[in-house]
Amino acid sequence: MPRESVAKFTIGQVVKHRVYPFRGVIYDVDPEFSNTEEWWLSIPEEVRPRKDQPFYHLFAENADTEYLAYVSEQNLVADTSGDPVRHPQVDETFIRSDDGGYRVKTANLH
Repeated sequence: MPRESVAKFTIGQVVKHRVYPFRGVIYDVDPEFSNTEEWWLSIPEEVRPRKDQPFYHLFAENADTEYLAYVSEQNLVADTSGDPVRHPQVDETFIRSDDGGYRVKTANLH
């Protein structure tokens, strides 16, 4: 029987990778791995994450660039720096909260 996965992080939360120097804002969550087998196998076996956990889509950044990332829950920790994320899609999708997190923009219904 598969384990029930409950996401530890939420959409709009700022997180950082546990090992690699990048951070980002979560914009979507898969309850378990939902990428290609080729992608999963491209990760070195000694650091390859389990598939039976939430995976997060991030508007990510490192010191050099901004990009999209797909990261397992086991490899993320909350980023409590309060620093804004500079990825250009963040401002298109979210409004920055007073606490340093982000909330999804709602469409203007007129």
